[in-house]
Amino acid sequence: GDNIAIIWPGVTSKEFKGLPTGRRIRITEEDVSYLKDRATTISRISPEYQKWSVRMKYGKQSTLRYVGGVWPQFSDMRNVIPAEGSRFINERDIAERRRVIFLGDRLKKDLFDTEEAVGQRILVNGTPFTVIGVMKEKKQNSSYTGRDNRNSWIPSSTFKAMFSRRYINLFIVQAPPTLSMEVTKREIYELLGSRHKFDPADKETLGMWDTTRGIAFLKTFFLAFQYFLIGIGIATLITGGIGVSNIMNVVLEERTKEVGIKMALGARKSMILMQFVMETLLITAVGGLFGFVFAYVIVQLFPMLQLEEYVGIPRVDIWGGIMVTIVLGLVGLTAGFFPARRAANLQPVQALKLF
Repeated sequence: GDNIAIIWPGVTSKEFKGLPTGRRIRITEEDVSYLKDRATTISRISPEYQKWSVRMKYGKQSTLRYVGGVWPQFSDMRNVIPAEGSRFINERDIAERRRVIFLGDRLKKDLFDTEEAVGQRILVNGTPFTVIGVMKEKKQNSSYTGRDNRNSWIPSSTFKAMFSRRYINLFIVQAPPTLSMEVTKREIYELLGSRHKFDPADKETLGMWDTTRGIAFLKTFFLAFQYFLIGIGIATLITGGIGVSNIMNVVLEERTKEVGIKMALGARKSMILMQFVMETLLITAVGGLFGFVFAYVIVQLFPMLQLEEYVGIPRVDIWGGIMVTIVLGLVGLTAGFFPARRAANLQPVQALKLF
């Protein structure tokens, strides 16, 4: 989600109002409700209880998976979107402590394969739960609980009762799009500091993962990497241009007699110039075509590696291809012009004397 921070309890590192350092801060669901009611810089919030290696069973299929106890707002904040015909946890599920569960799409496949999951009952550590929804398939490049498609979520109230938990593992907040996350974080420190009696300036009391910073870093990194690749591309084109120019010089040396004969028979300088320029452009075009074909094959084969969640989905950009074609043409024209001009300036007698 956008403008999200994941927050977990820590340990005090500063004395505060006579209280010593090293006090462990423990956050409850009531603390999250307190923030929801008092904070003015939070648009959404949800606690998250966590438990790994929970036994899930449907028929003969059995697996160990993660279960989270959350509020309904979790869905929008974490982009855990229900697929068609299903739903996420709602307020009534929370109020009535319903034994309902929402499955990641990969977990659904592990348990049900192609069978419809919504409405079916599964055993969670031996307790029956009704499947109310399955997550819509999504791409994910980061997480703190593993891939969401393998996880599951139940109402926080149900989790708390089932696993006898008093304290949450963490909570998630979302700031309004017009507000900086730094403002929201300051307010959280102040509100929880007054409630748990710790110094709001003590940053060790709460651990925070500000995803907006991570996104900004990734944007900067990939922009710099893009410029780096552009630099490599320019250097490659220059090197290729020099190579084509050298090839044409060698061709001219081998075909000096041919040029002399053509000029002796009445060929104009412009014809000789055009011939060598066109040959250079042809060599450049063939090399460029091989490059485009190679890039297209790589793009088509890349999905087989199943790395889309980490590096995205590569594609051949049409406008990028047009720009590269223009640049290749200019490089070929420049590389071939000087050998072509040299050939056009040869005198027929001199050219024939060389052979």
